[in-house]
Amino acid sequence: MRSRRVDYTESTRQALVDSALQLFTKRGYAATSLDTIVKNARVTKGALYHHFSGKQALFEAAFDQVETAAIAKLATVVDGDGSAWARAMAGIHAYVGVCLEPAYQRIVIHEAPVVMGWERWREAEERFSYGLVRATVESLISSGEIEKLPVEVTARVLFGALQAGAEAIASASDPKKTAADVTKTVTAVMAGMRRAALPTGAGEPPTAAPARS
Repeated sequence: MRSRRVDYTESTRQALVDSALQLFTKRGYAATSLDTIVKNARVTKGALYHHFSGKQALFEAAFDQVETAAIAKLATVVDGDGSAWARAMAGIHAYVGVCLEPAYQRIVIHEAPVVMGWERWREAEERFSYGLVRATVESLISSGEIEKLPVEVTARVLFGALQAGAEAIASASDPKKTAADVTKTVTAVMAGMRRAALPTGAGEPPTAAPARS
């Protein structure tokens, strides 16, 4: 059985992460103090230092929470029902939807490269996102939906395109319009690799010729 102390410790940590996530999203990292975070979480500063070494460690916990939620949402779509192509297209739309979320824009796209440093941010992005992109590419190739392209290179190209799209959405004056443009562009890139982009009906079983009289 779990002890009350363990439950309290975990709830305190979660309260701090939730508070930091809310405030970092609203105000940004630089404009958010630890005093404000602990006050909002209704815990003591001592409790904060029991769980985190400082503000950056708390930011990284908030970053992990945002990314974990995003990947869980995308995995549900990509691993769902339908053909590999239909799931990949649904995944693109779901990803663009995630890119419109304020917490994802502010924490993952805008703040993380600065707070964590470019290299650590890239490593974190690969840890969270790249595997899903690669698995999708493998599924598309193995199912015959796209040409037999090199998996690693293809996944890297698409991963880069999706990241560039996310940055464009987060920096746009009209994020929704840019999101629609990103969806259209990435879909067109994917369609260019698709075997069905050959003549219409390619890959479909031929229809029976009419019997001669």
